[in-house]
Amino acid sequence: MADKWDSSLYEDRHSFVWKAAAGLVDLLDPKPGERILDLGCGTGQLTAQIAERGAEVLGIDSSVSMVAQARQNYPKMKFALADARNFEVQGHFDAVFSNAALHWVLEPEAAIRSMSRALRPGGRLALEFGGLGNISRIMAAIESVLRPAGYKAQHTWYFPSIGEYGALLERNGFRVLLGHNFPRWSKLEHPERGMREWIEMFCGAYFEDVPKGAQATLLTEIEERLRPELHLDGFWHADYRRLRVHAEKESCQGLG
Repeated sequence: MADKWDSSLYEDRHSFVWKAAAGLVDLLDPKPGERILDLGCGTGQLTAQIAERGAEVLGIDSSVSMVAQARQNYPKMKFALADARNFEVQGHFDAVFSNAALHWVLEPEAAIRSMSRALRPGGRLALEFGGLGNISRIMAAIESVLRPAGYKAQHTWYFPSIGEYGALLERNGFRVLLGHNFPRWSKLEHPERGMREWIEMFCGAYFEDVPKGAQATLLTEIEERLRPELHLDGFWHADYRRLRVHAEKESCQGLG
């Protein structure tokens, strides 16, 4: 499968993705000597922050481009190419950390099972990703423009409620310690092109059946629909809602 990620554009225009996650690293609370897995590590910035607290960290991602950039950014750290749905690791980890990755996984229970296999009994999860209601304004605007124009306009994200995701965790042997769905509107980095660049970076599935020559006009119409609500104080904003989860693998489970 072709790599859909442009790691250079991600670092240049979308650094807010990891800059907003300092609180998630605090929730993880990595300790010196712990083994921690960063699932969906992207270009490695949060992996490095966890390592700075003394933990041994392995970053994994399904994007060849992201892993290559992470290795370039942090050549002394460990990064590997892996799929959240079926990855395998050597030994067991004290914690799995994941920021802004699991909403891309349309088989969430497979990812949960993979995380469980990677953890020792009593190991913990510190996860944050798009929750119910995430980017609802952006999605509505894209669909309201593309569908009348004859395009399928289907997204490829998983934005669950706390109840839905908590039930999946409990069914797979986790005890949920915290579940929080909260708004976190994020200012995009270019005052005029920010929304267009965000859509081009993250919304490729919507435009798979749209000819290249038609995309610019459609994007302009989408921007105009969103401008009254999401272009504020001179900058574009993404209407994020995040689901933050802290959970623990039940100690009575066997390894693996």
